[in-house]
Amino acid sequence: MANQNHKGLKRIVNAFGYSVQGFRACFRHEEAFRQELYATLLLLPLGIWLGASGVERALLVGSLLLVPLTELLNSALEAVVDRFGPELHALSGRAKDIGSAAVFLAIVLAVAVWALVLLPRWL
Repeated sequence: MANQNHKGLKRIVNAFGYSVQGFRACFRHEEAFRQELYATLLLLPLGIWLGASGVERALLVGSLLLVPLTELLNSALEAVVDRFGPELHALSGRAKDIGSAAVFLAIVLAVAVWALVLLPRWL
């Protein structure tokens, strides 16, 4: 748990450490995060190379980064729901489904951005 008394550089260093712990936990426990991270790492250099301008590169790379970012949030939500209790509950299911829908939408956004930026070059 974060120590609320730290300020300045110590707080920033602690926050970075907590972020690294979060990445490690999600990578270790979430197959979907690993798959999306591998896809992102594979496509990131391609997005930088294929972007004809800074704006295009930002769109291609930014849309990719939204996918694992959304998966991190979805995984955090699922962990909280699972921590609350193992019994089936409509609200728990709804929360998990909404988180999954957010990840799906991030993937759709990435595909749409890549298509809108790159397809006009070949059509």
